[in-house]
Amino acid sequence: MFSWLNLVQIIIIVSLIWFFYRTFIKNTQSEKLVRGLFSLAVLWALGFVMSWAHLWLLGRFFHWTALFLSLSLIVVFQPELRKFMALMGNVNQWRNILKNGGVGLRDTSSLDAICSAVEYMSARHTGALIVFPIKLTDSVIVKPGVRVDAAITTELILTIFFNKTPLHDGAMIIEHNRIAYAGAILPLSQNNLNWKYGTRHRAALGLSEQSGAVALVVSEETGDISIAERGKFTKYDDIKKLRAKLEKVLDK
Repeated sequence: MFSWLNLVQIIIIVSLIWFFYRTFIKNTQSEKLVRGLFSLAVLWALGFVMSWAHLWLLGRFFHWTALFLSLSLIVVFQPELRKFMALMGNVNQWRNILKNGGVGLRDTSSLDAICSAVEYMSARHTGALIVFPIKLTDSVIVKPGVRVDAAITTELILTIFFNKTPLHDGAMIIEHNRIAYAGAILPLSQNNLNWKYGTRHRAALGLSEQSGAVALVVSEETGDISIAERGKFTKYDDIKKLRAKLEKVLDK
């Protein structure tokens, strides 16, 4: 039976889960663990639904499958579980959250690394193309390049885009707060661009035209920093404004 009290309780529970996810889980390795737990919960719920529908065999199958996978999850995600429990037991972080009115201190190491590398490459006219695949399907990318799956660091970004390395001409793809691929080939825009825009800019614009992805470009000729989004370029001369923009992008 519907009641406003039940509705309020549901809203509170959903808000707490969302707050917990945004503060501790999003853009961390623990996000994979949470997805696995969610899948187990779905399997467990399916087991109850099948049993309620008198499909006892299917119900037991889903229950036993969820039980087996939960044991496997402990083994596969042991490092993530250890980090997650350490995070939950971090008294200082909880104290900081309470001091900030419920807003946790986000890990900005990846953002710091990207901004530092971009600023360095801009000053030295080192060309770069970094993709943040928001609403991006694999079919849009012509070739994903070389699988990296590494933590985002300034040194690694500079190494990949150093003009003597074989991957420097392609795009770097950031996924789940990690460097997923390097040397990726993107679709080129067919629009008539200004003469000062090279292949990197055409690739960044082409990707933003065909998807919701955001692409950051450092010009090798001028050192200009631009972001392609929704088929348009925005130039960033101020590193603080660029950082604010990338913070919003990484938060999506």
